[in-house]
Amino acid sequence: MHATFWQERWARDQIGFHQEKVNGYLRRHWSALGLAKGAAVLVPLCGKSLDLVWLAEQGHAVIGVELAERAVQDFFAERDVQPQVSQHGAFKVYQAGALRILCGDFFALSRDEVAECRAFYDRAALIALPPEMRERYAAHLQAILPQACQGLLVTLVYDQQRMDGPPFSVEDAEVERHFAASWALRMVEEKDVLAGNPRFSDSGLAAVDERVVHLTRR
Repeated sequence: MHATFWQERWARDQIGFHQEKVNGYLRRHWSALGLAKGAAVLVPLCGKSLDLVWLAEQGHAVIGVELAERAVQDFFAERDVQPQVSQHGAFKVYQAGALRILCGDFFALSRDEVAECRAFYDRAALIALPPEMRERYAAHLQAILPQACQGLLVTLVYDQQRMDGPPFSVEDAEVERHFAASWALRMVEEKDVLAGNPRFSDSGLAAVDERVVHLTRR
C-alpha cells in the first residue's frame, strides 16, 4: 500500500471506490454534528468525491487531502473550475472558493494546516488502509485535530478471509481501540450493502455491513 499503489489505481482508472453521487449517510447524519456555518471540515484521502462539493454547499470551508494529483485535477476539471494552485510546505494546494485540496501525503499534514477544523469526515480513508497503516492513520488524525472537533466515520465489516481489501474490513473493536480513549463513539446507522455490489457477492460473502459512527471529543 505504498504511494505508487494509489497513483497506479488512478492512472489506470481503477477507482471502483469512487461514488458517482453524494453519500447518503453524509446527507442523513451530518446535521447531527450541529456545526456552525463556515466551520472548517477535514476530508482525508478525499479522491474526487462529490461529498466535498456537498459539504461546501452546506457553508463549510472544506480541506481535502489526496495523494494522487490525477484525482485532484479530475475533481476540478469535471466541474469546469480553474483552481488557484500554489505550493505550501509538503503540499501542492488547489484552491477554489471555500474548497481547498492539499495534494500530498496525509502523514505530512500538520496541526497548523487543520487548526481551524471543527470536524472530519472519513468515508473511505480508514477502510482504504491495511491494519498497520490504520494504526498510524488514526494516531496522526487525532494528534493533529483540535480538541473542539467531531467526526463522522464510515466503516465496512465483512469476512476478511473470503475477500482481501481495499476496502478492508474494520471491526467495531478496532474502531474502539483507535478512538475510544479520546472520543465518545455512537453508531448512528448500520446497513448490509452486499446486494448490488458484485465484487462482494462474487467473493462468496454472506454479509457486508456499512457502519456509520459519530465521534465526539471527550
